[in-house]
Amino acid sequence: MAESGKQFAVDDNVLEKIADVELVLGMASVANSAWARAFRIDAQLHGGRVESYFLKDTMAANQLCAEANCLGSCRSVPDTHFYLTEFKNLLLYLPKPYLFCERLAELHKNGVSLNGKFGFHVTTYNGELLQENSFTDTREEFFANGLRHMLELNMERAGPSKQLEALVPQMFDKVIPRLLRPLESSIKPSLVHGDLWCGNAAVIADNGVPIVFDPCCFWAHNEYELGNWRPKRNLFTEEYFTAYHSHYPKAAPEEDYDDRNALYAIRFNLHAATLFPKIPDFRESVISEMGRLVAKFPDGYSAAINLG
Repeated sequence: MAESGKQFAVDDNVLEKIADVELVLGMASVANSAWARAFRIDAQLHGGRVESYFLKDTMAANQLCAEANCLGSCRSVPDTHFYLTEFKNLLLYLPKPYLFCERLAELHKNGVSLNGKFGFHVTTYNGELLQENSFTDTREEFFANGLRHMLELNMERAGPSKQLEALVPQMFDKVIPRLLRPLESSIKPSLVHGDLWCGNAAVIADNGVPIVFDPCCFWAHNEYELGNWRPKRNLFTEEYFTAYHSHYPKAAPEEDYDDRNALYAIRFNLHAATLFPKIPDFRESVISEMGRLVAKFPDGYSAAINLG
């Protein structure tokens, strides 16, 4: 969007997507991040009716935009893309657990992969980081590909780490097969939000209904979503886990559940470490949890077979 000081002008391509606009009454910034901006547009339509719209634009090319009324590329700012939806007044705090978790479980149950595979047909971005969404037949392979991709990005952005690099072979050879391979016969790919931290959930002010936004979707194990709830910074208490699993039970083997959740949380903490490489706590948490899992599962998948 073109801007001058604190005044914003609606891009011509955005205006063309809004049907029947007679006059733009105002455009105000409502949120910003390092890679995207969000605005409220108030417009008068022919006939005098006034409507408000939510506009988000981003410099990340080809970002997937779900449930948009329209989307496109800006004319005034090269390589900047937008989507437009109905504007909703939000209360920016976590929804209460029960209804929120019920609706999330419904998404996971009903969002079935169209080809039966894990992955996604469009490359998506989490923040400014491109995701590895290539389709695979197994959850283990898909998770391993995504984690390996994020490790490579992390090394590029944050520099080498002897501690981290020493743990990586055992993670891929032992820990991931041990915790994910037992799931392969029972888990079907579910549509996940992909970045469901506390900043991407809110409550609609008018009716108290929970809402989520800023997804980076793909088809995955539904429990992957809850990996982002494990870090205390994201404010999801045990009450949210209990509410969710009252609608979508834990996968078997249930005794592996906490370690699976820790494995999935590693992926989200590594992403945070890559987005914010100058904050050492994120990478340190990855190294600590990797070290715990490597020590706990030195025999890998063979130990799970013996237990079975």
